[in-house]
Amino acid sequence: MNRALRRLVWLALWLTLMPLAASAQGVRLFPTNGATGVNPDSHLQLTFAAPPSVGTSGRITITDAADGAVVDTLDLSLPASPNPTGRLPNPDGATRSPPPPAPAGPDQPGYQFTQIGGVYFHFFPVIVHGTTATIYPHNNRLKYGHRYVVTMDASVLTGGGFVPPKTWSFTTKPAPPKADASRLIVSADGKGDFSTVQGALDFAPAESAKPVTVFIRNGHYEEIVYLKGKSNLILKGESRNGVTVGYANNSAFNRTRPAFTVTDAHDVELSNFTIQNYFIGQAEALLVRGERVVLDHMTLKGSGDAFTTYGTIYMADSKLTGDGDTILAYAALYCLRCEIASVGPFVWPRTPRGSHGNVFVDSKFVYLDRPLPWSITPATPQGRKTEGVLIRLPRNGPAGSATANFPYAEMVLIDCRTDGVPAEGWGPVEDQPAFDWSNLRLWEFNTTDLAGRPIDMAKRHPATKRLTLPADAQTIADYRRPDYVLGGWRPVVR
Repeated sequence: MNRALRRLVWLALWLTLMPLAASAQGVRLFPTNGATGVNPDSHLQLTFAAPPSVGTSGRITITDAADGAVVDTLDLSLPASPNPTGRLPNPDGATRSPPPPAPAGPDQPGYQFTQIGGVYFHFFPVIVHGTTATIYPHNNRLKYGHRYVVTMDASVLTGGGFVPPKTWSFTTKPAPPKADASRLIVSADGKGDFSTVQGALDFAPAESAKPVTVFIRNGHYEEIVYLKGKSNLILKGESRNGVTVGYANNSAFNRTRPAFTVTDAHDVELSNFTIQNYFIGQAEALLVRGERVVLDHMTLKGSGDAFTTYGTIYMADSKLTGDGDTILAYAALYCLRCEIASVGPFVWPRTPRGSHGNVFVDSKFVYLDRPLPWSITPATPQGRKTEGVLIRLPRNGPAGSATANFPYAEMVLIDCRTDGVPAEGWGPVEDQPAFDWSNLRLWEFNTTDLAGRPIDMAKRHPATKRLTLPADAQTIADYRRPDYVLGGWRPVVR
């Protein structure tokens, strides 16, 4: 092959590979540059050919194209929280939970904070998964009917061949949905009314004569959700496993530690999706403080206190997984056909006087035979396990104080199945006479193993009671009824 022909071959090969090389070093933007009809609550994404890393300096700035005014700035030199990992190391390689940080907000400068549902939270301004970096503008900074320009310093991201985009602008939708809309669609790809669950909740009215449904399309929604002061609201996922709403949050990262909170609310339903907290420690998937709250076909994945309950709650056909004290239980809670999976004690019942609570009918308790996640260290890679008892009720404060313990604690099992629960079943319970057992209602009827074989009750804790027929027929019948447990409320899944 002569020299001229070789040059022609190399030129053809170079022309063929050049677009691939340019693409490999390029970046895909979302929203695309020049996009229109963007939801104001949208996150911003950059996808690379190789994984990038979040930098420790530099700024992301969003300006209004009309007048150049800065509407939002994210400063990457600020830590996400006083405890951005949610843990502190010990000399043996284990980790512990630091004390709760000061509340997030402008009174505590030096850390990232944003306002969610009216409450300040620490947060991660940029999160990387694989080759995609997601930027989280501060909540409610962008408005309808504006064109915005995004600029980034080169130090915001490292690796992945990152070069700040020279031009990145987009225009938001001209107007929100109608104020009286009865159905709002959330879609992570921006093709719904909102791109985030919180965006839809912020828009939903506090009070509505007719139910408002927030329909969540399949997708991963990495956000803290804080639903406060709403009523007559239904949050329904497209599919239980296809919709995940989650965040890394715990008592060390934020004072308010759940991934998802429902508070000061009534007549709210969560249906057919997954909520997950990605941190360990005191890290709820869900906290509910409300009246007539329904959980239907839900999956909740948390760590300690994975589900914290107040008020009146009906939970059906749902699964909860946690790392011990998996239900921190103040509520009148009725669970039907639910599965509770726990690394340690399933429930810490704190039932107030005059209330029922923690009633499980036709449900399943499965002990997860694995170490507590924070106990795994280089020196002890096997970690430490704790028993999967149904409850624990130790002293919680100084003897004789109002917080010493919960003498009206209630947990009742009717036709439930257990796996890995020790023979004593319940406990530890603070000893008598320091703690009066006479008003405890720690009862069970027809408890079996997963195969339906009756459990041997001979070694059950002395503070508990086995209900039998015909002696306890009326009590058993009462506890089968949700309205008996829930103060007269007859829940309906909508």
